[in-house]
Formats: sequence, structure tokens, C-alpha cells
Amino acid sequence: MAIDRRAFLSLSAAAPAGMAAGSAAAGTAPMPPPAALGLEAVHFGVRPNSPDDQSRALQYAIDQAAGVRVPLVLRPGVYRAARLKLHAGSQLMGIRGATRLVLSQDAPLIESQGTDQIGLSGLTLEGAGIRGGGARGLVHLIMGRGVRIVDCEVRGAPRHGIVLEGIEGEVRGNTVSGAGDAGLFSLDARGLTVADNTIRGCGNNGIQIWRSEAGDDGTRVIGNRVEDIAARDGGSGQNGNAINVFRAANVIVSDNRIRGAAFSAVRGNAASNLQVLGNSCVGCGEVAIYAEFGFEGAVIAHNTVDGAAVGVAVTNFNHGGRLAVVQGNIIRRLLPQRPPGTDPEDGAGVGIGVEADTAVTGNVIEDAPTAGIALGWGRYLRDVTVTGNVVRRAGVGIAVSVSQGAGAAVIADNLIADARRGAIVGMELKRPVTGDLAKEGASRYAHLAITGNRVR
Repeated sequence: MAIDRRAFLSLSAAAPAGMAAGSAAAGTAPMPPPAALGLEAVHFGVRPNSPDDQSRALQYAIDQAAGVRVPLVLRPGVYRAARLKLHAGSQLMGIRGATRLVLSQDAPLIESQGTDQIGLSGLTLEGAGIRGGGARGLVHLIMGRGVRIVDCEVRGAPRHGIVLEGIEGEVRGNTVSGAGDAGLFSLDARGLTVADNTIRGCGNNGIQIWRSEAGDDGTRVIGNRVEDIAARDGGSGQNGNAINVFRAANVIVSDNRIRGAAFSAVRGNAASNLQVLGNSCVGCGEVAIYAEFGFEGAVIAHNTVDGAAVGVAVTNFNHGGRLAVVQGNIIRRLLPQRPPGTDPEDGAGVGIGVEADTAVTGNVIEDAPTAGIALGWGRYLRDVTVTGNVVRRAGVGIAVSVSQGAGAAVIADNLIADARRGAIVGMELKRPVTGDLAKEGASRYAHLAITGNRVR
């Protein structure tokens, strides 16, 4: 029979469970009464803790609940399933920590395409050790607005935990662990918030915010805990990142707690107008916070970095990377080398490295074996100011390019203490070619203005 919302609201008694299950196949079951929060899946023949695949019964229950725009509630228990398709208005709800959907075949567990106002909450979604998955997610949602994934746990996804393509909505308060590739992968978002999630133990990346082509994205990645991210597929930085922003402009990454990333805590590649604010970054193998390749605009401010090969890098002026503010960061305990797979010419043991159109101000850097602050690489230096920073215990306090073609730099009013090889030293690529310019000789380099620095 046709079921509309008025008919649903007028119902007052449930059909017996056996009748509901039998009628489901014929599509003629009377609609059961609502539970406290919606319709209960058991009334449609769904059996918790059954060893059998529950996909057919679950799909029927999802279809019926979506048809009258009420949530479908799953009781505590284990439900084996795959390829559950959400429709416009589908709301799938479980009991947090007690309702488990376990993948039964090599496919997404939950998927949708072109559906708005859908939601998942209180569910534990498990990959069950099934391998494969291609580029798919255990949850894979394509083109939708008003999407909400909240208070769910996603475990052991064969590839990605959650994949969102062209999605507007929020992913909040979830735990994603043990994904073979990325914990959460967003492509071409249309207004997404990723907040207050825990992402841990993933194979290649924690949170990926990508676009098919460079352009406005505007995703907010706020208040997440991202831990123990590996780089199982190797590479020179495409893997091993807690938060990876690629081609996506106007993204905000703030107030995240990041620990144990094989490469970067936050890596922005061709990501213009990126803001990286107030993050805690501990135990990174390569550059903790990176703005690289073909970006214009980055603000990297008020972060703490404890343990990395490089604290902050604003680089690749040769590929158009330019325009940044690096302000008020605390960076310490830098490592003398980068992970295997990176370019051996790339430096390590550096607190902050910048190249073009950048202000570096009010940072505190300690224990940088190569240099506290490095300005430019060969001729790739233009319009950089370094003011009001504190550098303590470094190989070189501030290293600045004096190669032919290097552009202007102002180095003023910094405090540099215990710099073993000089407070301010001119470099040609990796080679020091001057004495300590904080003491004498700076006037030989017309592109440099060095004044008011305190050295001890």
C-alpha cells in the first residue's frame, strides 16, 4: 500500500514481527508504530545478532523510514550487511557503542548518491578485516546537502573510513580507527565542517581535504584529535599526514591535537588562503606545518610544534608558492634528518623556513640543530621580514640566502642566543659563505637590512 506521513501518524498498533517480515517481501506491510525516536528496524524483519546477512531487510527498513521522513532506529546488537543505500531524508540511528554494523562483502557498508538531509548517529561501523575497497570508503556519500555524521565509530575500513564527494554538512564527534588509507577523505566539498573527531591508527593519512581542481573549498577542520598516522604506501609526502589539504582554498585548520604523524601534522599543497591556527603538533617525522607548491596566502599562527624535522615551511616559490604570515608559534626539538623517501637535498633541523612575500614575527624556536630560521633557497628569496623572534640553541640562528638573484629581506629586533655557528649567516644553498652578519659584513649585501638584533 502507499504510505504517506499522515497514514503513519495515524497508526497505533504494530503488526506481529512475523507478519512484518513476511509482508516486507511483498511490499504490503502496515507501518509499525514509532519508537521514541523513530521506527524500529526489528519491525521490518531485521534481526540483531543474526549470523546471516541482513542487507535486504535493512534496506527495506531504510526505504520505509525514509519514505515518511522519520529516523530508523537499530537496537543494540550486530548486523551484517553491505551496500546499504540512503535516500533523501534517511536518518539511521543506533545506540552508541552497542549497535554494530559489520561489513559482509567487499563494498561500501553505507552509501548514497545525490541525496540531501541524511544522517548517521550512534552507530559502530566495522570493516571486519575484508580487504579491497578500491578508492571507496566504508561510508561513501556522493553529492548531498545537509549531511550529518555524528557520534559514530568507524573501525578497520579496508581503504578509507569515510569518503565524502561534493558534500555539504558536518562530521562531528566520531572516532575513526584502523583505516587502511585515510580516516576521512573529502573531495570537492560544498561547505563542510569536520569537528571534534578522533582519527587514529590510519595507514596513510588522517583527514584529507582535496579538490579535483584548485578552487574555493572553505572546509573547517576544527578541534579534532589525530594520532598515529603512518605512510604505508611510501612517497615523499603525499602520505603520512595527519591533515592534508590539496588544491582546496580558504580552508581553516584550527585547534587540533596532533600526535605521531610519519610526515606532517598539517600539509597544505597548492592550498591558497590556508589558515593553520592554534594546533598542537607533537612527534612529526618531516615538516610539521607545510604550505607548499602553487599556493597564494597562508596564515600559520599560534601553533606549538614539539619534535619534527622542520617546524614550519612556506616554500616552492619556484612553483608560485608565496604570501604568508608565520606568527606566534612555539617550535622546539627539531630533528637532524627527514624520513626515507624525501629529497636528500631537502633540509632538516630547521625551525622555520620561508621564501617569498612573508612576515615571520613573534615566534619562539629552541633546539634547531641546523638553523632557527632559514630565509630563501638560492635565488628564491623575495620580500621577507623577520622581526621580534626568539631563537635559542641553534646551529645558525638565522640563515639567509646571499646567492645571486636573491631578493630583499629585513632581519630586525630578534633575540638570538647560543647559536653555535653564528647568529645571522649568509648561505648559498646549503653552504655558509659569510661570517656572522650580526657582527659585521652585512653592508656588502644590498638586498639585506639587518638591524637591532640582540645576540648572546
